[in-house]
Amino acid sequence: VQLQASGGGLAQAGGSLRLSCVASGSVNAMLWYRQYPRKQREWVAVINSGGVTNYVDSVKGRFTISRDSAKNTVSLEMNSLKPEDTAVYFCAADRYSGKYSTIGYDYDYWGQGTLVTVSS
Repeated sequence: VQLQASGGGLAQAGGSLRLSCVASGSVNAMLWYRQYPRKQREWVAVINSGGVTNYVDSVKGRFTISRDSAKNTVSLEMNSLKPEDTAVYFCAADRYSGKYSTIGYDYDYWGQGTLVTVSS
């Protein structure tokens, strides 16, 4: 399975961006992860095959993860962006375990990353 992420770019603080990730095959849970300029990483949002979602506290109320299972696509709608959201965003997919996890190691496939830059 290959994942193709898109939608990153430059936004002003308070603005919005939408990320998308397309999987080449069927998958279970899908995760958005981000890596900050100083290389720290954190999970952002996760959605399982049933549409159940979870978010890291820092994005709750601002970001929304959704999926179209028929198209093997997951999206991340990011609103009220802040400069601290600046990072490379990766999508990841689980195909085999069926876990609903926020741990990157639990995911089988990763996209190439898309850069989100939020200016103040």
